[in-house]
Amino acid sequence: MHRHFKERDFAHRFMRRGRGEGPSGHGPGHHHHHRGGGGSALGRFFAHGDLRLVILNLIAEKPRHGYDIIKAIEDSVSGAYSPSPGVIYPTLTLLEELGYVTATVEGAKKLYEITPEGRSFLKANRDTVDALLERMAEAGGARSGRSPAIVRAMENLKLALRLRMGRGGLTDDQIDAIAAAIDAAATKVEKI
Repeated sequence: MHRHFKERDFAHRFMRRGRGEGPSGHGPGHHHHHRGGGGSALGRFFAHGDLRLVILNLIAEKPRHGYDIIKAIEDSVSGAYSPSPGVIYPTLTLLEELGYVTATVEGAKKLYEITPEGRSFLKANRDTVDALLERMAEAGGARSGRSPAIVRAMENLKLALRLRMGRGGLTDDQIDAIAAAIDAAATKVEKI
């Protein structure tokens, strides 16, 4: 299966993602739960509203900054998914508006703490939270259980593509050659 992107379209999408926008072009406020380079569709982790419960549960454990929440989610799934700031911060704002967390400004950062209302909401949704945490642990275990050689090779390919795209100036022939190389590798892997 060959997918040909016009250079400027592909570069435009690639560059947009660096500004916190998803591959669909939605802005940072859009709750697009898929990490472009992470390889896992978030549908398997979070349905609508689930991320809010995961974030609230993390804040219930201890007060946290937005960055700490991103890292905690990433670590809990062994890097299989990393939520973007464009997903996390609007969710934190929503939790604050709902009265489930309060935010204390510390310099340029906000420290989020759970409120009694937040604890009640979390308690009412404990079964869902536990199921989510279990799914995340499974996803993390599956990822960490993969062959290190395969993980390294996948990361090498992603890095090579990122570096080559960053240099820009791809001709149509080069785009076709890169797409063909990736397609050939995918076909080989399927046959192993």
